[in-house]
Amino acid sequence: MRYQTFGRRTGLRMSEYVLGTANFGTAPTAAGVEGSRAIFDRFVDAGGTTIDTSNIYQGGEAESILGKLLDGRRDDLVVITKYSGSRSATVPPGTTGNSRRSMVRSVEESLRRLRTDRIDVLMPHFPDGLTPMPEILAGLDDLIRTGKILHGGLSNFPAWRAAGAAVRTEAHDPSLLAGIQTEYSLAERSAERETLPMAEAHGLGVLLYSPLAGGLLTGKYRRGESGRLTARGASAEDGRREAVLDAVLSVASETGLSPVQIALSWLRRRSIQATTSLLPVVGPRTVEHLESYLSAMTTELSTEHHRLLDAAGAPALGTPHEDVSAAWASGTDGDRSLVGAPLIPVA
Repeated sequence: MRYQTFGRRTGLRMSEYVLGTANFGTAPTAAGVEGSRAIFDRFVDAGGTTIDTSNIYQGGEAESILGKLLDGRRDDLVVITKYSGSRSATVPPGTTGNSRRSMVRSVEESLRRLRTDRIDVLMPHFPDGLTPMPEILAGLDDLIRTGKILHGGLSNFPAWRAAGAAVRTEAHDPSLLAGIQTEYSLAERSAERETLPMAEAHGLGVLLYSPLAGGLLTGKYRRGESGRLTARGASAEDGRREAVLDAVLSVASETGLSPVQIALSWLRRRSIQATTSLLPVVGPRTVEHLESYLSAMTTELSTEHHRLLDAAGAPALGTPHEDVSAAWASGTDGDRSLVGAPLIPVA
């Protein structure tokens, strides 16, 4: 297990895999209490130090189970949790969303469930469309000053909002925005358009959830198994995702590796090449799932295999990215003296 700081704004060290706890619960489709313990223990034994949870996972039960598992090991581990939503059948107005009030209330409840006096990284789980960014940052600042959280972050926020927050916090306190969380995998690379370049430019750490695309990249849906994607309807992306899975299964056939090893090995190389931390959040439901994820840490693919996978999953970047690239390549941007010069990202 490798370790790196969470972005370039903090000295907070995290393990290269982050353990997601969305399956920590007693529901029929969850891992169960003992199964959660077995997954947690194996992850820690493998050198994992970073745990990701949320107030809504399993209706709060994930945090409660994690709180018991942290007993005696809290100081060895980094705990990330999120707020914004609720799994309650009835939700009183003003108790959810990104507001400072909702943030403080949720943090107090999470601290009780987690049986700890601090949260290492707190993020709003998703934007609510209402709360201004200054209010979110002010709430995080208050909680950092009281010691209830150590760092702030943003989950599922568009790049333009995260970039604005990054600029606001650079001079005041970079720990207010240590990093972000976004979906990213071979089958879902939309973050390459704006989110990942923005994070690299501002030195934000990035937690990558759903690194196996909801189970798609395991190949289980082709075997007729069900999972998180079963209920999804067809979309314009289905054809591209099928092409990605074809490429993964082709490489697996050539190498004798599993599709999971292929997908995570590709992602690991991306993480190693990045100038900021890209940390996959793996959410196993069984210890066997976790073992397959851990095995990818020693998997190496050839350059040709990486090229095949890159090409299969590459997203269309759209305007202005493709227009600018074409202009630089052809010299039709009106200034041929600059053709061939490197594009320098501006933070």
